[in-house]
Amino acid sequence: MKHTLKYIFSISLLFSLLIATAQETTPVKPAPKNNKTEEGVLPANSFKEAKAVPKPIAKDTISPPKTNRYGLRVGADLYKLTRGLYDKDYKGIELVADYRLSKKYYLAAELGSENKTTDDTRLNSTAKGSYLKAGFDYNAYENWLDMENILSIGMRYGFSSFSQQLNTYKIYNANPYFGEVAPITSGEKYSGLSASWIEVVAGLKAKVFNNVFVGFSFQFKKLVSNKKPDNFDNLYIPGFNRTYNGDFGVGFNYSVSYFIPIYKKKVIPVTPAKKPGPKK
Repeated sequence: MKHTLKYIFSISLLFSLLIATAQETTPVKPAPKNNKTEEGVLPANSFKEAKAVPKPIAKDTISPPKTNRYGLRVGADLYKLTRGLYDKDYKGIELVADYRLSKKYYLAAELGSENKTTDDTRLNSTAKGSYLKAGFDYNAYENWLDMENILSIGMRYGFSSFSQQLNTYKIYNANPYFGEVAPITSGEKYSGLSASWIEVVAGLKAKVFNNVFVGFSFQFKKLVSNKKPDNFDNLYIPGFNRTYNGDFGVGFNYSVSYFIPIYKKKVIPVTPAKKPGPKK
């Protein structure tokens, strides 16, 4: 009986120890850290770190709007200023100016004075006076970026007030058997003369330095009115030039001018019109 109780007690104790051991949990060892990652495989926390990095702010790449300058351009005709250096019978000066009205149109004017002696086959006369020409120019050149060159065609109306002095003249000899008659000195002066004309002007102006332009132009002229002396014709009219063929004349100038900017105007780009789609 004693041995039976002893065995029952031993078995119960062993069973209790097995149950207590089963209820215990064995600690799991942490995996060793490895800084190396497999090629092409991102670590688990890389997405969280990527979200934390701030995105760079994009720079503003919009360029400033293009503007056109508007103002007054003034200058002088170098051709008339330098002509007196090699032509002893000529003295003159001309001031030129233009003002920009719009993208293509300019108001233009020339103011000057001339003193020209003309030696013709029958007479020698001196014309002296001043003139004014006013009109417009149209710029047919499409500038790139901030260029301000001008390729223009325009019109002017000119008016001149002047005097003529008859220096010498020759009497026509129908029978020159005894030779040519010597010139007769006169010195008679005719004041209060005037003339007006219209002209077509074609020329260009190019910007060579900041606000400095050089240019030249050709003028084709047609007289509208011409008040002449009683005894001879106006061989030269200040501002109009020589009357080569009746009422027609030509002219040329070479100018240097300076641009005085007054204000700027924003250029509005022209968007092409959309073509209508095909009708359904």
